[in-house]
Amino acid sequence: MLSPGQQAGIRSLIAVPLCAHGNVLGVATFMRRATPFDDDDLSLAEQLSTRAAVCLDNARRFTRERATVLALQRALLPRRLPEQNAVEAAYRYQLAEGAAGFAWFDVIPLSGARVALVVGEVAGHGLRAAAAMGRLRTTISNFSALDLPPEEILAHLDGLVRQFAGEQAEQAGDDVTQSLGDIVGDVVGGVAFGRADDVVTGTTCLYAVYDPTSQRCSLASAGHLAPAIVGPDCTVELPHVSAGPPLGRGRPPFETTELSLPEGSRLVLYTGGLLANDPGDPRTGTQRLRQALEADPGRTAEDACAAALSALPHGQHREDVIVLAVCTRALPAGHLVCWDLPADPAAVCRVRAQAVRQLSAWNLSELSFNTELIFSELITNAIRYGAEPIQVRLLLDRMLICEVSDASDVSPRPRRAAVTDEGGRGLFLVAQLSERWGTRYTRRGKVIWAEQLLDQETQEDAMEPQAALGLPEWDLDGFEVSRRERSARGVSGVEQHANEKSR
Repeated sequence: MLSPGQQAGIRSLIAVPLCAHGNVLGVATFMRRATPFDDDDLSLAEQLSTRAAVCLDNARRFTRERATVLALQRALLPRRLPEQNAVEAAYRYQLAEGAAGFAWFDVIPLSGARVALVVGEVAGHGLRAAAAMGRLRTTISNFSALDLPPEEILAHLDGLVRQFAGEQAEQAGDDVTQSLGDIVGDVVGGVAFGRADDVVTGTTCLYAVYDPTSQRCSLASAGHLAPAIVGPDCTVELPHVSAGPPLGRGRPPFETTELSLPEGSRLVLYTGGLLANDPGDPRTGTQRLRQALEADPGRTAEDACAAALSALPHGQHREDVIVLAVCTRALPAGHLVCWDLPADPAAVCRVRAQAVRQLSAWNLSELSFNTELIFSELITNAIRYGAEPIQVRLLLDRMLICEVSDASDVSPRPRRAAVTDEGGRGLFLVAQLSERWGTRYTRRGKVIWAEQLLDQETQEDAMEPQAALGLPEWDLDGFEVSRRERSARGVSGVEQHANEKSR
């Protein structure tokens, strides 16, 4: 609004509405104190207003879409780190200035008291990249639940990223999406929706698994930067990790690197934005990171995060920066017992007795009965269908973990046994008595594991045993009595079936 003094002397005025896509965004006013406007000036004002309206509308849409992308990105990242005892974990996340990049991280508890650590970067920008990031993170979590090794998980992700690229190529033929992406991309840098060629091919990922029982870390990289290791004596090491090609290039297999991490070591995973070049600093990003970690007097994961971020160049950064630091722990020596077994059914009774004594020493006698039954079924399966060597482990962590390993790669599969079947209920019994169970493959065979909650009150609402075992109601009492009698004699259901067949 002009003041009366400013309005004095104005001889001509043009007011042109700023319209874009049927919406009035405002009014552009042109004033002249000298020569009045003519028709050419009016035409020019209309053209300027039309172009300005398109630019304003694109900027408004860009702001809205960028806010949507950032909200989606935050929703797809972990809101809090899961509870586990293998490592002390901390993280920092700094968003890029301007265009929203897409980096993610994850901490995933695994069987056997282990933990998986994941850091990755999506190559593209925009909503397509945000959706791809969410799908990749979900896929990694699902594959981790299957206890796949790091190199196999990256191989599956490589195929998934190539599938994403094919889907994006098909979407490029959509005229509406293409036109909208071109409008926003041409005007504001292709951030909001992303161009059709903004595919996720070239996404990088680092997947690591730390085992507190052996204090070793297995990791595989798909074009991602190797982590930094700060030893218990504060020495910094940047290990050589065999980095495969970025995801989507279709050139697996990937290679796993084994690292020894004594208790108290700090493992620092990060994205490429942390090593961005600083025009005012002649040091490379790797040198800055090493010196920052060496100068850190702290011993915790939080200290490592703060030290790593101090290596970030000052000013604006074009890429998202993620730092995931963990301080390793070791499973206490008294919380792990192992037994090597021969392929002899008589060994099952000895293991059960030893397990009961160990649980009594841990003040967990209330779990003895279930643990005996779980070990009876798993060990007997290993003896009948597996191969030597056979090893049994009992771990005390956040849960009580029973593990039976053998040299065979044949995995047992539960099946629904008929009422008249004499066998086939062993794995259903294991599933009923444990919180969860599964199979983990190793280079020397497989491990069948089962976890029990330490607080038995949370299991009171579990389904009735006869429903899990497929038994009729009238047979339940007899089954319970028979099961307890066999347990007292040191014979499991599978063992009894094997003895009857041998007779």
